[in-house]
Amino acid sequence: MTPPPGGARRMFKIDQNLFDIGRMDTLATGGTPLHRLDPRAKLITTLAFIVAVVSFDKYTLSALIPFFVFPLVMIAGGGLPFAYLLRKVLVVAPFALFVGAFNPLLDREILFRLGGLGISGGWVSYLSILIRFGLTVTAALTLIALTGFNTVCLGLEKLAVPRPFVIQLLFLYRYIFVLTDEAARLVRARSLRVFEASGLGFKPFVSMVGHLLLRTLDRAQRVHLAMRCRGFEGQMPVLRPTHFGLPEVRHIALWVPLFVLMRVYNLPIKLGLWITGFFA
Repeated sequence: MTPPPGGARRMFKIDQNLFDIGRMDTLATGGTPLHRLDPRAKLITTLAFIVAVVSFDKYTLSALIPFFVFPLVMIAGGGLPFAYLLRKVLVVAPFALFVGAFNPLLDREILFRLGGLGISGGWVSYLSILIRFGLTVTAALTLIALTGFNTVCLGLEKLAVPRPFVIQLLFLYRYIFVLTDEAARLVRARSLRVFEASGLGFKPFVSMVGHLLLRTLDRAQRVHLAMRCRGFEGQMPVLRPTHFGLPEVRHIALWVPLFVLMRVYNLPIKLGLWITGFFA
């Protein structure tokens, strides 16, 4: 029996999303020098980057521009697909759009003018939120794509993050695949039994969500028991051994002082003043 076009599209979309989630782990198997760095070095630099970005004043715009250097260099150096990471950022972009949506209504004080157009503080802070969101999310996605989620958790554990927290992160990530796989099987089963191409009604949707949660919990329990039978003790295996050496020290010594410099000084304004003074 051939499934209806609507059901076929839903099955393809879920299966495609399942593959898309696992692609981050595939990207982490690359052989570039950035891939081979110890996860602790990449974690420290990414954390320093995020702290520096979010510590700016809410009206800061120009000082954030130089921070785009870090994710762009990491993406280029790791040979990562920029378009793929950009799509991932856009998926969660509505959250940032909603968070700052009321800023222009609440903060109407004019900060500066462009010609005859007055720009209020609300619009400036809204744009600052969007820039910081883009920088931090891109940096986090780049970290996972260069390292792999299992190795990131290993690095967190070696940085003295409590082990129960690390294990919870590991299981949360792994059970996303379980949930997605069960959702694909559920939609596939319905598509083979229902001839309508239209969407679900409210009652069938609620019923399917309930069955999905029950099936996911049941399968997760079986997965956990299987892992315990094979000797799982809270440590996920990684593809390459970790070693903190001279390349890791160079990586941290290059980026962290640069972040401090970009945080302390507004480099675009400094550069503009230098160019203005040079040609004056």
